[in-house]
Amino acid sequence: MYYNWEEKTNTEELKVVCNLIRNGELVIFPTETVYGIGANALDENAVGKIFLAKGRPSDNPLIVHLADRRKIEEIAQNITEVEQKLIDNFMPGPFTIILERKEIIPDIVTAGLNTVAIRIPDNIIARGIITFSGVPIAAPSANISGKPSGTNIQDIRKELEGKVSAIVDGGKTKIGLESTVVKVVNEIPVILRPGGVTPEDIDRVVGNVRIDSNVFGQSEYGEQIESPGMKYKHYSPSAKCRMVYSEVEMDQIFYLKKIIKEYKGNVVIIGFREHENQLCTSKGRFINVGSKDNYEEIGRNIFSALRKADELKPEIILIEGLKKEGLGFAIMNRLLRTCEYDYIELK
Repeated sequence: MYYNWEEKTNTEELKVVCNLIRNGELVIFPTETVYGIGANALDENAVGKIFLAKGRPSDNPLIVHLADRRKIEEIAQNITEVEQKLIDNFMPGPFTIILERKEIIPDIVTAGLNTVAIRIPDNIIARGIITFSGVPIAAPSANISGKPSGTNIQDIRKELEGKVSAIVDGGKTKIGLESTVVKVVNEIPVILRPGGVTPEDIDRVVGNVRIDSNVFGQSEYGEQIESPGMKYKHYSPSAKCRMVYSEVEMDQIFYLKKIIKEYKGNVVIIGFREHENQLCTSKGRFINVGSKDNYEEIGRNIFSALRKADELKPEIILIEGLKKEGLGFAIMNRLLRTCEYDYIELK
C-alpha cells in the first residue's frame, strides 16, 4: 500500500499503518533525516523482517524510535546527568543516544549488546505513527544495505516495494543525512556517527566531546560495533567512486579535470554549483549538489545525487570533497565510506 501524506496526514490511513506496525509488519515512513523502514521494536519476528528486507548483517544494531522523551525510561535505565543533558537539548531531532537497555528490548535489535540506540524524530508523520502505534519502532534507513540512504520515495520505492506492507510518502526529507549517534563514556560524549547535530553543537551544551576513531577510519574485521554506519560498506552506488579535496579551490578543480582525462568512457562528477562550467566536459556528466558554501543544501542532496550518478552507469564517479567542519564533518564521513576510502587530499 502506498500513501501520500506530503500535504496532509490522512487519519484513516494512519490507523491502517499503525495496525500494520502493531501486527508485526514493515512500514516505510519519513523522518527529518532520511526515510526509515520500521517495525515494532518489541517484536523479534517483526524486527527480523527488517534484516531480511534490507539484506542487513545481524551484528549491525538498529535505532529505536520513540515519540517523546518520557518514553525513554521504558526501554533504558541508569541514565546519567550528562546523558540527560544531551536528551534535553537535542531530542527530538537528528540525534541518537546510546543508553543501557532494559530487558524489554530484544537482542535482535541491539545485536546482543547491553545498550540500545534511541532517537526521537522531529517529524510530524514519524511521531504520529509511533504515538498511535503505541510501540517503540526499530527503524534503520530505507534502502538495500550498503546503498545510499533514501531521502525521497522515488529513490527507494522500486528498491523496497514488495518487501514492506506500506509506504508513506512525506516528500523530500529536510536534512538528508542520518542522525548523529553519541555514547557517553566517562562523562564525555563520544560521536560514533556524525550527523545533523555537529560536534560544535554538543561542545556548546556539555563543554566536551570526542570523536570515535572509526568515524574517519575503518573498523577491524570481527570487531563488535555499537552504532549503524561504523563498520560495513555504506552509502555506495555500484560504480567505482573517488573523492578529491583541497583547501585551494582551483587545485581541487584542476586535479579532478586531470582524472577525467585519464578515463576514456563515461565519467560522472558530483560537485558544487559554482564549478559546473569548469568540470562539465564532453565525456563527463555533472550532478550539482548545491553551493560549495551551503553544507545544509549539500547534505539534503548528496544521497539522491549518488543514486542519479549510478543510474548513468559511469566508469567512475568523481566527487568534490569539502572541509570537515560543522555539517561537513558528517558529509565527509558518508562520502569516505561511499568511496571505500579512495580519497585524495591535496596539500
